[in-house]
Amino acid sequence: MPTVDHSPDPRPMSLAGSAPTVSRRVLGAGIVGAAALVPLGRSAYASGGDASRERWARRAERTYVTLREYFATAHGLYREQYPVAADDRAYSFEWPFSQAHVAALDLTGMAGSGRRYRDALARHRRAQQHYWSSAGSTGLPGFASYVMPPYGDGGDFFYDDNEWVALADLQHHAMYGDKASVREASKLFDLVVSGWDDDPSHAAPGGVFWTQAPWSSDRNTVSNMPGAQVGLRLYQLTGRRSYLTWSQRMYDWTNRHLQRPDALYHDHLDLQGTVETTIWSYNQGVPVSVNALLFAITRRRRYLDEAVRIADAAMSYYNETDDNGTRLDGQPPFFNSIFFKNLLRLESITGGRRYQRAMEDYAERMWDTKRDPKTGLFDFGADAEVAGRTQMIEQAAMVQVLAVLAWPRGRYRLLY
Repeated sequence: MPTVDHSPDPRPMSLAGSAPTVSRRVLGAGIVGAAALVPLGRSAYASGGDASRERWARRAERTYVTLREYFATAHGLYREQYPVAADDRAYSFEWPFSQAHVAALDLTGMAGSGRRYRDALARHRRAQQHYWSSAGSTGLPGFASYVMPPYGDGGDFFYDDNEWVALADLQHHAMYGDKASVREASKLFDLVVSGWDDDPSHAAPGGVFWTQAPWSSDRNTVSNMPGAQVGLRLYQLTGRRSYLTWSQRMYDWTNRHLQRPDALYHDHLDLQGTVETTIWSYNQGVPVSVNALLFAITRRRRYLDEAVRIADAAMSYYNETDDNGTRLDGQPPFFNSIFFKNLLRLESITGGRRYQRAMEDYAERMWDTKRDPKTGLFDFGADAEVAGRTQMIEQAAMVQVLAVLAWPRGRYRLLY
């Protein structure tokens, strides 16, 4: 089983969340490419002003109230969906809960009103621990896919589930400076490293598996790039060389086996070497931040250029429309929330408001077309089987989108 050597790197590192100063010369043609793309739309409200932020904050707060009203249950946990189905478990799985946790974290970053949500964030952080398991199949602790006893029977570990919590921990540390969050993120990164495929007989050996569950041996963009993002943030905080080494390994493997020539990323690769080619939005957003972090650490321009290239390619791809609207609108909102927040991190380096405006336009469309004004619930059901039913993670994702739009732009560097 791979392990992480935590000996420090003697070279000085920038602090996590710091936004390097970038000259116009360094940005080069990448920014020209971004500006040349056709925008997804134009919000009727000016981006970034106090009135605009207050409006998004009000919407975020209303959406959070609805999240609590329809999904909150005992022990600080949530239900999976509303209306509740007869065969639903008592509580949501870990991945949806983690996104409600992140929603509470994002609410605390809102200008003015964010401070009111710190108690709610503390409750989510405590409830997150109901999923903590002392050991998975590799012998290391982490978050199980379902609540542990006495609330539930636990479940298999998913490496991406644990990466999202680690990233929430690192955002929490960037915002509030607590060392406990860094300690937990470090444990979770060790877990992710233990999921590395070290069998040379496999097609495209290497990469972090998606899950410890025996029914899947896929290695995914989403189990590798967020892992690299965690490791790079930890490296910035600690200077430990192993974090950088493993992050680079995850980054290189994913680029070699799952990135298309046009910069976009496929979903996953199985042990036979078959690639699943769906282009999910969160799989495009996270590599943008990974490249931005590599630029901050190494000062090598090629990483910033690559971040802009991926962002440009993704925006162009999701601009495409059909009878149902844009490709972006067809993506799950919990993928789009991750996608946009990573683009805002890039924009904290490059400047401009293109990604912020695209996020505003998306939020406006979802508010107008997917939200029931009577209940405040968002309904993203695309067919009769799921129409009229809201997944908790969908409501939580919209809290994230709306809350982050209420952040001062100077805080975007703290995201994930």
